[in-house]
Amino acid sequence: MNRITKLFGIRYPMISGGMVWCSGWRLASAVSNHGGLGLLGAGSMHPETLEEHIRKMHRATDKPWGINVPLLYPEMDRIIEIILREKVKIVFTSAGSPKKWTPLLQRNKIKVVHVVSSTAFARKCEEAGCDAVVAEGFEAGGHNGREETTTLTLIPQVRRAVSLPLIAAGGIASGRGMLAAMALGAEGVQIGTRFALSEESSAHERFKQKCITLDEGDTILSLKELSPTRLIRNEFYRQVEQAENAGASAEEIAQLLGRGRAKRGIFEGELDEGELEIGQAASMIRTVEPVGQIMAQMIAEYNAAADGLTEIRF
Repeated sequence: MNRITKLFGIRYPMISGGMVWCSGWRLASAVSNHGGLGLLGAGSMHPETLEEHIRKMHRATDKPWGINVPLLYPEMDRIIEIILREKVKIVFTSAGSPKKWTPLLQRNKIKVVHVVSSTAFARKCEEAGCDAVVAEGFEAGGHNGREETTTLTLIPQVRRAVSLPLIAAGGIASGRGMLAAMALGAEGVQIGTRFALSEESSAHERFKQKCITLDEGDTILSLKELSPTRLIRNEFYRQVEQAENAGASAEEIAQLLGRGRAKRGIFEGELDEGELEIGQAASMIRTVEPVGQIMAQMIAEYNAAADGLTEIRF
């Protein structure tokens, strides 16, 4: 056991990312039931939908689980009310300052973890009293930090900067990747892309099948005038690229993005005009598998790689 497994009461220090349009109760409960920590992704749920998924989680697993909540969510008061009423025990926050809600959540015996992309924000997590921190490199899918720091570079710097239990994220889709993150100072890993492409993910099957055909370079950080987001190169991305190259303002990019484009792409399977968010690790994945199989493979690979390294001495 380590600080992460003890903090959450889980067997393996493996957390599923709370991904929009992917992380519903089926995925989250599967990760928890197989010894990790499953997270619901509140960022793509209306309050009523989140409440429904929470209640299904209570029925689907008796293991620890949590919710990822983007702090810029427009109905945060209602989301917090639901979390308190439904007795959620673990909350991961992102996309904002953890200072506002962390004290209230902790007064209600909820463990709070915040997702950051830099050492500066990691320090703010420690100042805010968070129970742990996720440091996410820009290999990750979806919204990223403006620093564009890779996981390999970010983790040791955050480890040096704060004493909090540290979870690594961004580009981790294998047992070897998990071992590398641990060697850099992480005590757990948050896995997004690999679980987004699992059988239990609520992403559309067309989206999953598209992602498992990707090669290196088929995703790119885009929408930098708004919030840097890793996307698949499709027709929508090309429209954004053309607009950005022409000097479009943030307002013009926002108009091009419109509303509901990520839902169209990830959840409804519109591969040309949808916003297709996925991480660089997609190029490592060639099959859609059940969560239990994914986790077993990663754990076996982690242990085999760790055993192999004991034979190397300089």
